[in-house]
Amino acid sequence: MKRGDRAPTGSAEDRQITDWVEEHDDDLVAFRRHLHANPELSGEEYGTTAMLCERLVAAGWSPTVLDSGTGLICDIGADGSTPRIAIRGDIDALAMDEDNDVPYRSRVAGVAHACGHDVHSTVVLGSGLALADSLVAGGHSVRLIFEPAEEQVPGGAMEVIASGWLDGIDSVYGLHCDPKIDVGHVGTRRGAITWAADLVEISLHGPGGHTARPEQTVDMVREASSLALELPRLVSERAPGEVLLSFGALQTGEACNVVPAHARLGGSLRTPDPQVWAAAETIVASAVAEILEDTGLDWQIEHRRGVPPVINHDRQTDLVEQAVRDSIGPDALVETPQSRGGDSFAWYLEATGGTYVRLGTHDPGLARRVDLHSGDFDVDESAIGIGVRVLASVVLADLGRPNRGISRAASP
Repeated sequence: MKRGDRAPTGSAEDRQITDWVEEHDDDLVAFRRHLHANPELSGEEYGTTAMLCERLVAAGWSPTVLDSGTGLICDIGADGSTPRIAIRGDIDALAMDEDNDVPYRSRVAGVAHACGHDVHSTVVLGSGLALADSLVAGGHSVRLIFEPAEEQVPGGAMEVIASGWLDGIDSVYGLHCDPKIDVGHVGTRRGAITWAADLVEISLHGPGGHTARPEQTVDMVREASSLALELPRLVSERAPGEVLLSFGALQTGEACNVVPAHARLGGSLRTPDPQVWAAAETIVASAVAEILEDTGLDWQIEHRRGVPPVINHDRQTDLVEQAVRDSIGPDALVETPQSRGGDSFAWYLEATGGTYVRLGTHDPGLARRVDLHSGDFDVDESAIGIGVRVLASVVLADLGRPNRGISRAASP
């Protein structure tokens, strides 16, 4: 048994799932490493989609690629059965470089799986394959959702829902890597587990000029910097609840002796408060107008509504917590704090029941706990098998039926 694994304390069905994971662990890790080495940006996940399709077809299933051309859906189980449970993994990567020196590091410059979506996809694939024989024998099925473009707003979940793939689904489950939690542990939370998140882009326009005569023009660098410093404070003061506006991009000018005529600021606005989220666009626009009123600059704001908070449902959270106790062990369960991050999983939980959990990925032998979206983000890969065991167990629990055998033929 690998580091991070725990002997299951539950039923014979949980032990069968563990046996499947141990038998196919090398395949699961190899699959994840292939995805990790070949990351693709939101909306461009053609290779990832093709690889997932290939593995599912090889196992005897019939995946459907979404109309956008990336992402896919696959029902696994008995012929003619209509799934009422779905498990979701996201498949896109981030626009950033990877700093890890590992054999499976990203081969694509400027693109990296620094948020764990390669793990999420592998866990969902493994869970579906592990459950296949059991579902067929019991006359049931489960829907696998491989969602594209989660890192974009409002996220690929909107396409999944609009295409009808959540119709008839009573429960949807998902997990997200958490490098702050030690491997072997799973974090749950009732109610909101994330914040709402929007994207805000502000374009500034001025006359430009010569740096020898800045008093004869509008100093774009100074004004853009002042806006980046003052706007978050003013928005927080005006909002009727907690809010965080922070900028990740500020672009202006190229020549050292030219006062630039244009600037662009890009950032995110996050809040746990639905009232603040509803009023955010108006609050930001009013604050920008006040700060820039006497500068002589023109400006435009693109406020892109993102995602609401992910609000977990009690019934499905109860089932996950019991599945963790049964399949991993009672001390594997931890309570996770609400995250300021946003996630398109929120749209699923606005449409049906479900819950989102945190999968511990930190190697306790390492002193430093890296954050998501860091260039050196990586996972203890024994977390993959733990994720499969938890998702497979909760599907069986939600179906309310005993496991009648775990597939040993299909591998990812």
